[in-house]
Amino acid sequence: MNYVGIDLGTTNSVICSYDGTSSPRVWKSPEQNDVTPSAIYIGRRGNRYYGQRAYNRAAVDDKNVAVLFKRYMGTSAKFTFMDSGVSMSAEECSAEILRVLYGYLPEGIRNDSQTATVITVPAAFNQVKKEATLEAAQMAGIGSVALMQEPVAAVMSVMKSCRNTDGVFVIYDLGGGTFDISIAESSGGKVNLLSQEGKEMCGGRDWDRKIFDSIVSPWLRENFSLPDNFLADENYRGLRHVALFAIEQAKIELSQKSSSQDAVIQADELFCKDLRGRDMYLDIPLSRDALNPLIDGLLDETVEISRAAMKKAGLTASDVERLVFVGGPTNYGYLREKVSSELAVRADMEINPMTAVAEGASIFAESIDWSSENHSRKSKNADLNIGSALSFKYESRVAGNKARVLCSLKINAELMFEAESNDTGWTSGRLELKDGTLLELPLAKDGDNSFKVVVYDKRGRQIPIPESVITITKTLASVGAIPASHSIAISALDKLGGTEKLVYLVRKDEPLPKKGRVTFKAAQTLRANSGVSLNFNLWEGEIETPYDDNRFAGVYKISGADLYGNDVIPAGSEIACDYEISDGGALSMSASSASLGTEFARLPR
Repeated sequence: MNYVGIDLGTTNSVICSYDGTSSPRVWKSPEQNDVTPSAIYIGRRGNRYYGQRAYNRAAVDDKNVAVLFKRYMGTSAKFTFMDSGVSMSAEECSAEILRVLYGYLPEGIRNDSQTATVITVPAAFNQVKKEATLEAAQMAGIGSVALMQEPVAAVMSVMKSCRNTDGVFVIYDLGGGTFDISIAESSGGKVNLLSQEGKEMCGGRDWDRKIFDSIVSPWLRENFSLPDNFLADENYRGLRHVALFAIEQAKIELSQKSSSQDAVIQADELFCKDLRGRDMYLDIPLSRDALNPLIDGLLDETVEISRAAMKKAGLTASDVERLVFVGGPTNYGYLREKVSSELAVRADMEINPMTAVAEGASIFAESIDWSSENHSRKSKNADLNIGSALSFKYESRVAGNKARVLCSLKINAELMFEAESNDTGWTSGRLELKDGTLLELPLAKDGDNSFKVVVYDKRGRQIPIPESVITITKTLASVGAIPASHSIAISALDKLGGTEKLVYLVRKDEPLPKKGRVTFKAAQTLRANSGVSLNFNLWEGEIETPYDDNRFAGVYKISGADLYGNDVIPAGSEIACDYEISDGGALSMSASSASLGTEFARLPR
């Protein structure tokens, strides 16, 4: 089976695959880059470019290019390509990028019905945005899909590289549009997430705006004759886009060349003239000394969020093993030095910040039981039952080099047993079989390790047993419970005709996945085929009153169309809602009516 991880980013996207045995592989773009710009170009004749080609067009033909659409997932925003008249939602744009990324995969992986995919989302994404991401995947024709929070995927990648290192890690993930911080503890190859925080609209693109407002705009006014509101003037419509493109190139140069103290924000032509008829251009020095003070405020904000996450986990700097950076902007040396210094934690330089999230997502995809309805994780423990009296309980998924097997014997008998590796020929030798005997099996390779269990009687004769094979998967990384990034609640009347209050399905930082049942009473009578519906309004946040100060996260409904014939749900009758919140924080719900004895499918939005 093949496992695919996709980092669907605000600025850049990455795709990676993992076969469960070797290291994850990043699949490169046609330009042979690990990352693909999240950009789409549609020309007058309908010709389309994606990735780097589309991104390059943005500087000179912005009205036909869509970028930054991830920020608008789950909203009514439209991206219109002016010359062709094509208009697309953020979900449709994201689906286009997903299709392009999937096209990088070899045909054998791409067309394999067993291929499973994990797409990452920021920890700060709400339910609406998560649903929108799943919708984009469906539009792209991707089959088995699950979501995973970007910080968790980053943790998986970090643990792959640090699998033999125990301790606490801080994962600082700053992308083009969002910031996430995660605190993870590694012990014996298993990772537990202790705390995580995140913020939207806090990334490299916000740096670009700072540079434009503080450096580029004043330079343009100083060197050209411009109207007071030139940025709102249609004659200068494309200027900002060209400038932001040039800013990003200069910023990347300062990030990639540690020896370079200066770069140039340069554009030979801005495709517009000033009020005196002169052709406009950009030729602006950008030094580290000028850039650093501009981003200090943004970095200070991320440091404070990081400190809050550490405090919530009950940690001080002395408790942390290392600080790991993820995301394109973290390539900038000043950021690494400042954040490391402010948090007083040693920085790790081994992880590739551009590909870590996609790699971690592919590793996490291997841990999912894709045959389960809600894509729950594979069990970490298993049993080998030999009749009713003898069984072996064992760790079926381990990130370390050894797995434990515990014997359970319910009768008094003089027995011996032996474990043999089907892969290497290793043998434990014959051991006395007693209730509670503990054996450690060496795992010689990543992926499945197979062992045969042989049982002998007191005379040393082998006892035939119907099932005798133990299979243990050695994983690249193993993560425990994942804390919920948001509290999720349903607003409901405390009694018929009463006031609304929140009924929480999960609280922030509770371990995921989580499933449960909550029971409500119908606030009004619902008849089959009526225009009435019973609404389950979802909210994200911790504000008890007024509850609607929380973030509205969508609505699930039972409508008259869900009932049949003369079915009626009377006001006051009980409705039970069964819910499940996945590792990635995505919520699924179903409901049943006690009065009808009917169970409804997953409630429609």
